[in-house]
Amino acid sequence: MRVRAETGLSIKKKTSILCAFSIEDTNVAIGLGKFNKKIDQTISQSLQEIKGKKGKIAIIHSHKEISSERILIAGLGKKNKLTSDVIRDVTGNITKKIHELGIKEFTIITPEKISIKNDQVVSAIVEGANLSLYDFDLYKKEKSNKKEPDLTLLTSDKNAQKIIKNSITISDAVKFTRDVANLPPNECPPAKLGEIAKQIANQNKMKCTVFSKNEIKSKRLGGVTAVGQGSKNEPRFIILEYRNGKKEQKPILLVGKAVTFDTGGISLKPGEKMDEMKFDKCGGCTVLGVMKAISELKLPINVIAIVPSVENMPSGDAFRPGDIVKLFNGKTAEILNTDAEGRLILADGLAYGIKHFQPSSVMDFATLTGACIVALGTNVAGIVSNNAKLASKVKSSSAKTSEEVWELPINDDYMDMVKSKVADIRNLGMGRAAGTITAAAFLANAVGNVPWVHFDIAGTAWIQPSTKSKSYNSHGATGFGVRLVVDYLMNQK
Repeated sequence: MRVRAETGLSIKKKTSILCAFSIEDTNVAIGLGKFNKKIDQTISQSLQEIKGKKGKIAIIHSHKEISSERILIAGLGKKNKLTSDVIRDVTGNITKKIHELGIKEFTIITPEKISIKNDQVVSAIVEGANLSLYDFDLYKKEKSNKKEPDLTLLTSDKNAQKIIKNSITISDAVKFTRDVANLPPNECPPAKLGEIAKQIANQNKMKCTVFSKNEIKSKRLGGVTAVGQGSKNEPRFIILEYRNGKKEQKPILLVGKAVTFDTGGISLKPGEKMDEMKFDKCGGCTVLGVMKAISELKLPINVIAIVPSVENMPSGDAFRPGDIVKLFNGKTAEILNTDAEGRLILADGLAYGIKHFQPSSVMDFATLTGACIVALGTNVAGIVSNNAKLASKVKSSSAKTSEEVWELPINDDYMDMVKSKVADIRNLGMGRAAGTITAAAFLANAVGNVPWVHFDIAGTAWIQPSTKSKSYNSHGATGFGVRLVVDYLMNQK
């Protein structure tokens, strides 16, 4: 989508449709100004009809009496519930309406002097517009031929064009993440994910290393080897290196689980909704999307991304319940359930990254546990951390981007729940209790004292029946976490 900033009076703007926002019960279209008696009266009537309620839209035809052909007014809802995400969501609805009408360009008056900072308002508008028209139609014979409309933002913010550019880059990275996550398992085995990572690296001057099955085994990545051995689609261990900070600056490590399809292995999942297990690669896709964004933004930092990728299949070669696997960090893991496979490959990715790159901090992302959906639903991701300062910064970026997280505790009691009687640790806790936390406790064994945040995105990575409807999220993968993590990384020095 092409978006540009422009200054000037709304009454003089020549555009196909001029869009303004209204807050509930204020009877004012923010920044719209006065036109003539007839138009102003029609605007007033429209405001009274929609009452500024969220989701309500009124369109007024000017009949060539003013510069704009039409005026659109969209309600934002109650003032005390106004957030940047409300603006993002309402903008998405505006954009969908414009697209539906076949309008080629439109203008939005940026609401200023409200309770939200101007830069966040501009970002929300751009993200809402750019993400709302996303549609995964790669495999459809008939595709939409409608071109995305061009958007002009009327604003007095001198930094608006820079904010727009960054917001387009970030939201395009979200769309890229959705594209990869939505790929079906027959089109995206681990090798394909490795190819996609190499393409990102080549386009954005990053170093990319992809270990093959034999290299994974020779480097003693026992978790990845075990989970991947049951499939004819061999595992890959992907490393992306972005180095644009000071040479002596320790990197930030991002690790993403990428199970390109998860049957559960020998501990076979029920058949119902197993098709959704193509989304078990979403953690890795989020990491790839973040790397694409930060390299295009040219952030002055160092970041290492590791994406262990496998297909978890049952076969004569598959790992079994009862097996004991030696992980990269030297600890042994008793396998109680082969459907608890993500923590095995993540543990290898975390330990390998920490040993070889000595990061200042670590974040990992995974569609890890159904228990997280039971605890938090499908609109909030769970986080577990060993560092209060790092977790606080993550929560700050979460609040800013409206990608919601909730921190769960971890202590020695939870660590004890993953101790094994026949190995160092076990890949399940004790029964159904604290399933999300015990999965994180398993990972904590690979992290040690390095500042770390674990994101369980099992509920938020794709649209599920209980997912809250938002205009900028379509069916399939959401790209959750990209905007949050990029915001966090943009604020690193």
